[in-house]
Amino acid sequence: MYKKAYWIGLTRVNGLGPKRFQLLLKKFGDPETVWKAGENSLAEVLGAHSPVLKNLLECRDSLDLTKEITMLERNEVRVLTLADPEYPVRLLNIHDPPPVLYLRGSLPGPDAKTMAVVGSRRATPYGKAVAEQLGYDLTVNGFVVVSGLARGIDTCAHRGALKAKGPTIAVLGCGVDIVYPRENKGIFQEIIENGAIISEFPLGTPPEARNFPARNRIISGLSLGVVVVEAAEDGGALITADFALEQGRDVFAVPGPITSRYSRGTNRLIKEGARLIEGVADIIEEYPLVGGCLPSKPTEQLSWPVEEPLTNRIALSEEERVLVELLSLDPVAVDHLIAVSGLTASRVNSILMFLEKKGLVRQLPGRRYIRAGKISF
Repeated sequence: MYKKAYWIGLTRVNGLGPKRFQLLLKKFGDPETVWKAGENSLAEVLGAHSPVLKNLLECRDSLDLTKEITMLERNEVRVLTLADPEYPVRLLNIHDPPPVLYLRGSLPGPDAKTMAVVGSRRATPYGKAVAEQLGYDLTVNGFVVVSGLARGIDTCAHRGALKAKGPTIAVLGCGVDIVYPRENKGIFQEIIENGAIISEFPLGTPPEARNFPARNRIISGLSLGVVVVEAAEDGGALITADFALEQGRDVFAVPGPITSRYSRGTNRLIKEGARLIEGVADIIEEYPLVGGCLPSKPTEQLSWPVEEPLTNRIALSEEERVLVELLSLDPVAVDHLIAVSGLTASRVNSILMFLEKKGLVRQLPGRRYIRAGKISF
């Protein structure tokens, strides 16, 4: 770790991004020489009146590199630099790779089939179910799911991968010592134990809005392709798709209802040439052989929950079947169920309670109901 002290120090310089970092390395050869260089020499690269030059000079006068390393070790954080053989090969080949990656957990090997799954924070029940199913299906078919651990689609994609007992990679827009959003504390720890939490931002960096576009280029840079599940027309997931195109990655999109604002972005991507996917098979066929590795033996193909057919494997009463068939992944108010089912209010409430216990429906705030996950009968 001490050999990386100067790499770590330079990441603490406010405003010193990957491009300036590369310019400094090109001139001085290595971070230690940059750190110890004279002001005039640094000014030749950064500019005599550059605020970044001022920040660098102040940082190296005030920063205790030994303390920085101690804090990283205390938090069990590893550091990968551009000079490390473990640095992800795909990320290394983008035009502005992060000079330093802070890592908790373990990254997969260079031949891993990594696939990003991203989408809206304000995801619909349909989008959440699709993302979780897709995360699961990709994992059982030998892919490593990459996402950003944000609310909504990202979290569901990670959760699906973990349910499939596979590794997953979460790329943060803050320090790897910060759980964001806070409600993801449990899944945050699961990912560390079964995959990797990574960031280019030093410990203690808060999750500021300006950090997330930079984070998105890492998500796409790590991956063979990017799957956008749900996105509004101005959603952050579309930024990830743009980075993917710039980096020569594949872009896939899940179609959604034309009436949903969270499908406008994905539907537009499809119109502009993104591959429409209806299931994991559409992704698998694009990568028959990657990195010298054949795909893992696929498990049974799983379809989106909303498309699961009704069969007769679970015994339901006629009244229970009536209510279940009125539900989908679009929330339905209990008053609507009462009105269209022909059942009394007390009977509907009683049946819904039993269906919840069976795991076939789920109640949302406002007494609205949806089907719960994959449903077959």
